Amino acid sequence: MEGIDKFLEVVEKDEFVEGHEVLEDKWRELKKNPNTLNESKILKGLINGSTALALKNLGKEKGAKTVWDTFEKYRPLIHSEICKNSSDYKLAEKLLDEKYKLYMQDL
Repeated sequence: MEGIDKFLEVVEKDEFVEGHEVLEDKWRELKKNPNTLNESKILKGLINGSTALALKNLGKEKGAKTVWDTFEKYRPLIHSEICKNSSDYKLAEKLLDEKYKLYMQDL
């Protein structure tokens, strides 16, 4: 999936708003299909993780915490849902956790 590869690339460079943007179309596509609903929730979680980091960098700490909590809500699906992009989703989770430690750990 091109979107998840691009997500990893931009989040690595702290381009968190772009991280949200690169997954949004695929998320919208997947959420329409009952067979890919859980995968769409994984993408929703990753989008929210990236958005939370963007909000934190804008000084919007309360919003960042709230949006990060949405990432946490969907995080378990990264490990329970088996799909062709599972390994990439786990990489994205690890990357978001690293960025969380850098930017949000004090929340």
